[in-house]
Amino acid sequence: MAKTPEVGAIAPDFTLPSVELVDGVPVRAARTLSAERGRPVVLAFYPGDETMVCTKQMCAYTNELDQFTQVDALVWGISVQDLDSHERFASRHQLGFPLLADVSHEVTGLYGVDGFGLGTRRSVFVVGADGLLKWKFVGLLGATYPSAAKIAEQVAAARV
Repeated sequence: MAKTPEVGAIAPDFTLPSVELVDGVPVRAARTLSAERGRPVVLAFYPGDETMVCTKQMCAYTNELDQFTQVDALVWGISVQDLDSHERFASRHQLGFPLLADVSHEVTGLYGVDGFGLGTRRSVFVVGADGLLKWKFVGLLGATYPSAAKIAEQVAAARV
């Protein structure tokens, strides 16, 4: 397994297709990390749509989206399922941020979280407005994840 990028390094850039609910309607678009320079981005890698812990995590981040908006951070959920799966997942749970489809495993590989047959390692990376990696959480077993408040705290600390 590739190593995760180090805090302080330039976050690996990528472009992935995404789906986001806009007024309840799924909208598909490409998302490029470097296009968001000037604003922090939270990359929440998760193993799979409609799995117990992933659903709990993505719903928690949606329910506490104000934690992220208070620090002007975007949130992107990333997994290896396709856009159709993401669209069903987002619609069923009314998720409040884009879900990006890394079906080629390229981005999970760049971030060192592709478990190669074991699934994506549940991980969160905070990319600062300057494009540098400011903080990371990489789960060992995939059953735990940082709270929205903890992530927002890290985003706020990165601005100091």
